[in-house]
Amino acid sequence: MDLLNNTSSVSEFILLGLSSSQEIQILFFAIFFLIYVAIIVGNLLIVISVIFDNHLHSPMYFFLANLSFFDLCLSSAATPKVISDFLRKRKTISWWGCMTQMFFMHFFGGGEMSLLIAMAIDRYAAICRPLHYKTIMSHKVLTGLLLLSWAVGLMHTTSQMVFTVGLPFCGPNVMDSFFCDLPLVIKLACTETYTLQLLVAMNSGLLSLGCFLLLLMSYILMLVTIRQHSFSASSKALSTLSAHITVVTLFFGPAIFIYAFPFNSYSVDKFFSIFYSIITPFLNPIIYTLRNQEMKAAMKRLSRQHMVSWLTH
Repeated sequence: MDLLNNTSSVSEFILLGLSSSQEIQILFFAIFFLIYVAIIVGNLLIVISVIFDNHLHSPMYFFLANLSFFDLCLSSAATPKVISDFLRKRKTISWWGCMTQMFFMHFFGGGEMSLLIAMAIDRYAAICRPLHYKTIMSHKVLTGLLLLSWAVGLMHTTSQMVFTVGLPFCGPNVMDSFFCDLPLVIKLACTETYTLQLLVAMNSGLLSLGCFLLLLMSYILMLVTIRQHSFSASSKALSTLSAHITVVTLFFGPAIFIYAFPFNSYSVDKFFSIFYSIITPFLNPIIYTLRNQEMKAAMKRLSRQHMVSWLTH
């Protein structure tokens, strides 16, 4: 028997979107489309630059390339569907499509949280232990931290979706959102979901808050260390610290608000959902490339090599 037939009579969910005005939806379509193209181009440029430029083969850029990959996947989990829905009067998503969308959003979201902690470990080693940096951030450690990020993302999404997939949806199927939002989907189930709501709040909210506090403490420790000592060798590492702090704040702020304080104002939740799923992946490449001379130089070298290769052929 099909799992859907066993647990639910709802075959699709209706999304109310961001606006009911056709003119505003066309404007949103243009804005979201341009932002999504910028997300793809910006993050791909970072990934390609790190892969093909030998000057960027270091732990910091290894994590940065993986962060860009996570951003690509996180934004692609929902944004293409959101963009296409702006051109539709009736916005729907299938039951399985909704479950798949939520699975991958929480998978890559949870993985990115863990990856940001790995990046903080790298910055701590570069700033506070510069003489032992290469020993601490060995290839084995880098691989382990990356695999741990993927594992945390998988455990984070599985621990929630294993209960959500089994919920019965037998009546209401309208969500005041522009994508499948886990707290709102749970609320539509025709059974008591208070315990599951608490599980989601604890899982997503506490994971976001816990990771943010760990990162905050690590950055405070790094800043105190820098203030107490004058490390000329750590100047480059210090220049990237402010970029990391900015990215962490932009990523965790909306996530903590949405999942630590769920089911409040839908309009506020929509704003933070946009910021979390679209704006942050758009801003990350800008923050890192504009503040990083090595990354800008690598992109220029790649563009020159591509131009020379194109002209010679």
